[in-house]
Amino acid sequence: MKITAPVEVGLDEVVARASSLAVPGERRILGIVGAPGAGKSTLAGQLVAALGSERAVLVPMDGFHLANSVLEELGRRDRKGAIDTFDDAGFASLLERIHAQRPDSAEIIYAPHFRRDLEEPIGSSQPIHGRIPLVITEGNYLLQDSGAWPRVRACLDEAWFIAPEEPLRHARLIKRHEHYGKSPEEARRWALGSDQHNAELIEASAGRADWIIRLR
Repeated sequence: MKITAPVEVGLDEVVARASSLAVPGERRILGIVGAPGAGKSTLAGQLVAALGSERAVLVPMDGFHLANSVLEELGRRDRKGAIDTFDDAGFASLLERIHAQRPDSAEIIYAPHFRRDLEEPIGSSQPIHGRIPLVITEGNYLLQDSGAWPRVRACLDEAWFIAPEEPLRHARLIKRHEHYGKSPEEARRWALGSDQHNAELIEASAGRADWIIRLR
């Protein structure tokens, strides 16, 4: 599926828009969505670095990957990354807690993150303090309309969909798979097979985003 008319923007433009969401004394959540290899985690990291740790914190969806042992029991290990290989209800519940967290609260909420080198999520590894005004989350399925994903979308004050050119996205994805241990043949097969199937589902949800962008 072809994404309709993404707006071409530079990093300074996206930083400025994210900065406008980071209002002291408030709590907002920005969701960054896109197909595998779109550049979500790179952009999210750049935004947190630009805004600073007192204004923004990153809570990726990938922390809610089901463990490999669970995927093996379910018979889904060979398509890890598909929509049914995530704990969507757990992710939605965490975002609801984060959205409701008061700026003056002493409570610290702990989020998991995903270790690509281990291919496993690590629990309670990212603290979120109430005083931080902007929480950035990124992932493939934030705009889906099944399961608990609508609860995720309801927590997002803004959702951005990244739509790079397809050859660039495929090249990034193949390189990533090779970096984490797959042979060139395996990397290409995974990127153009399971990942591409997921990409088609993800791209169909782009219309639920507030902003569809292509980074220059």
